[in-house]
Order: sequence, then C-alpha cells, then structure tokens
Amino acid sequence: MSFYIRQMQSLLQSLMKQFPAVLVTGPRQVGKSTLLQHIGKDYHYVSFDDPILLSMARNDPTLFMLNHKGKLILDEVQYAPALFSSLKLAIDTQKTNGLFLLSGSQAFQLMQNVTETLAGRIAVLKLQGFSLREIQQVDFYPPFIPHLDYLNEREKYSKPIENIWKIIHQGYMPRLYEQETNWDIYYASYVSTYIERDVRSLTHINNLSDFTRFMVAIAARSGELLNYSNVAQEVGVSLDTIKRWTAILETSGIIYLLKPYSNNHLKRVVKTPKVYMLDTGLMAWLTKWLTPETISQGAKRGQFFETFVMSEVIKSFYNNGLEPPIYFYRDTNQKEIDLLIEYDRTLYPVEIKTSASPDKKMAKSFGFLKENLPSEEIQVGNGVIINLYPQKLWLSGDLVALPVWEL
Repeated sequence: MSFYIRQMQSLLQSLMKQFPAVLVTGPRQVGKSTLLQHIGKDYHYVSFDDPILLSMARNDPTLFMLNHKGKLILDEVQYAPALFSSLKLAIDTQKTNGLFLLSGSQAFQLMQNVTETLAGRIAVLKLQGFSLREIQQVDFYPPFIPHLDYLNEREKYSKPIENIWKIIHQGYMPRLYEQETNWDIYYASYVSTYIERDVRSLTHINNLSDFTRFMVAIAARSGELLNYSNVAQEVGVSLDTIKRWTAILETSGIIYLLKPYSNNHLKRVVKTPKVYMLDTGLMAWLTKWLTPETISQGAKRGQFFETFVMSEVIKSFYNNGLEPPIYFYRDTNQKEIDLLIEYDRTLYPVEIKTSASPDKKMAKSFGFLKENLPSEEIQVGNGVIINLYPQKLWLSGDLVALPVWEL
C-alpha cells in the first residue's frame, strides 16, 4: 500500500501549535482520518463509527471526556454535536494548544456547532481528494496565483504527464491510488454510502433514486451555468428541493459553485453561478464515461478538462487554508473568461483549453478587462492559457500558455 504526503500537512502541524483544536472537514474518504492519525501519532484515536462510543458522546459527553483524557483525535465528530460544549470546557480549563484534532464530512452541521461553541478556539481546514501535486509528490505548495515569481518557481518542479486523461477518469480518491481497487464498484459504493449516511441525516428524502438522478444531472452540467429550473424539470422535483439539494452537495464538498465576477464598471454581467464537480472520477462514474479513452475523444472532453483544472486550482487554495478568490466572467454580449483570480488588487484572467497548440486568439476577451477596469482600482495581471502543450510558452509580454501539470 502506497503512502502519499498531503500538501496540507505542514500547515496542519503549524495550526496545532497555535490553536487548542483543529477541524479538518471534507467529503467522505478523502483522507481526513489518515492525515490526522499520521500527524497525531501520540494522540488517542476515537471513531464515532463505534456505536458504543457514539452513544456515550451523545448522551453523556461528560462521561465520555472522563473516559478519554489527554490529546484526542475525534473522527466524524458531526455525529456527536453534544460533545462540543465539553470540548470547550476542556479547552478553557487546560489552556493548551493542540489538544484536539477533529474530522467531519458534513460541513454544514459541523460549522454550526463550531461557530456557536468553539469560535476563536479552533482552526478549520478543508481537505479534498489528492491534488495532482500530491499524486506526483511535487514539493511545491503555494496556491495558484500566476504572477511572474510563481510561474518561474513552479516551472522548476514541472513533471510532464503522459496521459492526463487517465487521472481525470480515475479521480482523486486516495484509495484508488494507495491500493488496487475496482473503479466502478468503488464509486457505486461511494455514492450509495454518501446518500444513505450523509444526505439522509441532513434532509428528508422520500425516494433515494431521485437524489441519485439529481447528482447525475449536476455532474452532466459541470462547467456550465447552473439552471435550477432546468435541473428540477429533468429530475422531476420542485425548484426549492433542487436548491436545497444543491446546498447539500456544496456544503459536503462534492461540488463548487463558482460565482460570476462583478464590478461597477462592468455592465450586463451574467449573475448565475457555474457548477463544478470537485472529483472528476465521480463525475465520470455518474455520467457513465467509463474509460479515459472515451473521455479524451468524446463530446465532453472540454468539460472534463475544465472541471479538472478548476478542482486543482481550488485544492491549491484549500491546502493552504484559504478560500479560493476565484470567479468567472460572462456578459450578455457573449464575452467570457473561464477563470478570474483576484489577489492583492490584481485580477489574473485564465482560459482553459484542451488544445496542444495555444494561440493568442484564445485569450481575446482578456483585453476587455484592461479597457473597462480603472487601473487605480484594480490591475490586470498576467493572462494564462492552461492547455496541453508540453511546456510553458510566453505568447506575449503578459500572456503565457501553461501546461496543466504546472498549476
């Protein structure tokens, strides 16, 4: 069984010295427990999958804490919300950093309890499946902000990939890399467990097959504007239900809703978010693209590639403990930019193309930003075309074509 170092590891170790508790949230099976046990080898590990321990934590949290002294890893802590008050008491009594490492796969419930009970006492991190950097074990950690220093430094760690479509199809779940696992059976089990355990605990669902069809409909729209009414019509449930279910997918880390960029100087901007699956393997399984070859040659090729790139960008920020400062641009005149990264009063425009022949014409909308955004308010930085050409290539003084493995 292989072991992969997670990019979040050093940040997590640093936060353990600064806060009494650290919470790692994220979807099921992305490696939260493995990471915490690897970091906290001298901590006592408690899993709330154990019904006896769960019952004690729920019904008598004081007794639970009496039976579990010292430094603790509490896995799937969202199942024991009554425990948070006892954790607060232990933190306030012991006044020591690094007491508790918590994990949970239901961010909505967890964040409610954290906000109400442990505010100021806990650091919160979001973990996703493996990033490409982690799969390749690349020793480069900064979030994707394509200023000149970043681009020059990242190039030193470049590791070309022979078949990016294999990774896109496989997805990023650690188990698929750490041991030999049947891809189809794995994702079938994953979806079943996710709906049965996570979704059912968050909302009442009369027909589980409705939610499965909903997930398929969302996966098929990854990279597109999210039209709730269209999804509701396809799945056969109400608009309010679709909005509630979408919020569940978002808070449990299955999807990311990319907001449109807005500025007083930009008119006629589309206000609908775009939806992205955060695991292309799950996306492929739900939409029945069963091999890397069919994805690479099929009609959804661009959609899968764009989803992969967005997921990598998002993970580069999450692994640094940051919310991604990212947007897209589209207006009613059909001007569109796939990705905008806003950092330090600078806006970096990014286009995502499956081409191996990058061209300046691919970035034709970038100039629109400079023409319409006053430079005293915000600068427009380097433009980037993320593509399949095998090396970094400057197309002009402020436009670079970047191979996908140099994100």
